[in-house]
Amino acid sequence: MSDTTWLQRAASALQAFRESEHPVVSLARDLLWVVAVVGGIALVLYLFAGTWPAVVTIESESMVPNMNVGDLVLVVDEDRFGSLVTWSEGQRTGDSSFGDYGNVIVYRPNGADSVHPIIHRAMTYVDTAAVEESGLAQYYEDPHGGYITKGDNNPYIDQGNLRIAGVGVVEPVKKEWIVGKALVAVPLIGYLPLHLAEFAVIVIVVILIHDFVLARRKEE
Repeated sequence: MSDTTWLQRAASALQAFRESEHPVVSLARDLLWVVAVVGGIALVLYLFAGTWPAVVTIESESMVPNMNVGDLVLVVDEDRFGSLVTWSEGQRTGDSSFGDYGNVIVYRPNGADSVHPIIHRAMTYVDTAAVEESGLAQYYEDPHGGYITKGDNNPYIDQGNLRIAGVGVVEPVKKEWIVGKALVAVPLIGYLPLHLAEFAVIVIVVILIHDFVLARRKEE
């Protein structure tokens, strides 16, 4: 089979798929359109943010009142739109975000991918010697430097105080564990990702109803 013949058959099949009025084909066509739109949005977000995930949803009250449950947060690479600034550095320079000094970061606790990332404020950066002198080393088998983090609504820092099932006590955050820093938050929109499965079902039902109504009108 020549390349020309193969291309002609492929073009014919594609045209038949696009013009078919069969309910199953019509549903598949609509679902592909939804996937293409979602994929396009994801690509644009990644190119803009330089990291992934580019958006996260606030699921706890640890950052209240500066971030609330249901907020959708846009996350960018830690060095995009300026270097990462800690709370202690922000005190000296005046740099602030989300109601306090320094940047809010999203990080994988102890580098684990098995749990949701944490979004807390970067308070300061400490080296290994500082960790050992502070007493934090008693919580870790292999003490190391990193960022000290804290939820704005929490009384204590994460390191040495926050324990996560399957991960252990949260360690100072290494640079490679940082997903990015929070850029902007949109209230309430984050409830959508929290109920993504329910939303997907609603979209599919709406598409089915739409196709059914169109089919009935054509019959009439």
